[in-house]
Amino acid sequence: MSSVIYEPETTGLVLIDTVNDIFSEGGKGYPLFKDEFARIGVLENLGRLLAGARERRMPVFFCPMSYTEEDFTTWRHLSGIHQEMYEKRMFEAGSWGADFHPRLGPRPGEITIVPHKNIDVMANTDLDVQLRQHGVEYVAVGGMIGTLCVESTVRSAMERGYHVTTFTDATAAIGGEDAYEAMVRRYRLISHATLDVEEFLAASGRSVRPG
Repeated sequence: MSSVIYEPETTGLVLIDTVNDIFSEGGKGYPLFKDEFARIGVLENLGRLLAGARERRMPVFFCPMSYTEEDFTTWRHLSGIHQEMYEKRMFEAGSWGADFHPRLGPRPGEITIVPHKNIDVMANTDLDVQLRQHGVEYVAVGGMIGTLCVESTVRSAMERGYHVTTFTDATAAIGGEDAYEAMVRRYRLISHATLDVEEFLAASGRSVRPG
């Protein structure tokens, strides 16, 4: 259990790439994670995490990825993961695949970050600014992919001085159970706390914000 009490006034939930291409049957990336999602219960856990954050009036920051036709056709230096995404036309802007999963998208008035194109969401979006403008000091990060976007964003948040929490059951890795176990070990090194969803919600207080 966490020794930290997460006060909603200073805690933000960051959800990365909770879109159809990853979480919906028919999504271009879904087959890579289907078995791990079932083993860990990722979709259900993310749904409980999001509902719990809303119940506590904790700000939620939705961080989608998307690429335009110009991105697909003009980028000169493609990393391995970009080559794979571009070959499959994953996260294509304006497509169903880049839309939020019906259970994991923002409601009116919630915060959607400018779509990211690289692995670290902090690197070239307004996430850092939005967190600071909303008074967030404690950042909890879930979503996908656990070994890429989530891990890179967690490292950046830690290095920017945030208290960072990662989850054991609200993400998954490429490579199955062995890769997952290695990912969790790294999380414990680069995070201030690594919890499951129930532990995090149990350690989260109730908001005193009106409304």
